[in-house]
Amino acid sequence: MRALVQKLTPSRGIGHSFYWLYNLLLPVIVFGFVYGDLWPFALGIILLSKWRMLAVRPRFWFVNIRSNAIDIVFGLSMLAFMTQTSNIIFQAGWVVVWAIWLLLIKPRTDTFWVSAQALLGFIAGMTTLFIEWDNAPLAVLVVVSGLMCYVAAHHFFSTFDEQYVRLLALYWAFFGASLTWILGHWLIFYGPIAQPTLLLSALAVGMGTIYYFDHMDKLSANVRRQVIFIMIALVLIVLVFSNWGDKIV
Repeated sequence: MRALVQKLTPSRGIGHSFYWLYNLLLPVIVFGFVYGDLWPFALGIILLSKWRMLAVRPRFWFVNIRSNAIDIVFGLSMLAFMTQTSNIIFQAGWVVVWAIWLLLIKPRTDTFWVSAQALLGFIAGMTTLFIEWDNAPLAVLVVVSGLMCYVAAHHFFSTFDEQYVRLLALYWAFFGASLTWILGHWLIFYGPIAQPTLLLSALAVGMGTIYYFDHMDKLSANVRRQVIFIMIALVLIVLVFSNWGDKIV
């Protein structure tokens, strides 16, 4: 079942101008609250901006929330990145990134851009999870990682003519949660990026690329070998050159 409410994207005229203004103002308003050290109000603004998801019968709420989950995750991630720095230039930079997402990336509905939405939202969400909740109980990290994997995979597969969207999303959620449970005992950071985020992102890019090219009938044996080689090489580099002495239980 497709969501009843997905995107507010007027094509032209006054409605289109209002859409651009609305999506420009949202990051700016959030930035203003963050600058004034009023981040709870910024969080409220982000959640209220998605009120249309619930402007239907309750039985459609889950579908709409799932459809908008990647956008919500990305918005909350931008808020988290802003609160992590007191440098106004960096904060303004996240405002620009968020505006680009809202105006140029989120409205796209073709296969490539929906796939990009899923990947960018997943990386932003996983990065935020371990930045904000690195001291949370391992069970919380496992559950939230699984949910993040599920919504990203569902967003990705839903743009293809895929019969087993939910099943594939659940498989990826289980794998992501399992990997987080294993690596959560040795939580290692590379700058702001946690090891589970880096490994899951590398695997997501590799497997997503193979699936995308196969769906587009562009997957040759040579391309498949190259993608798999690069994916395995990145995973091995991360695992071999990690300082496993930085153990956090």
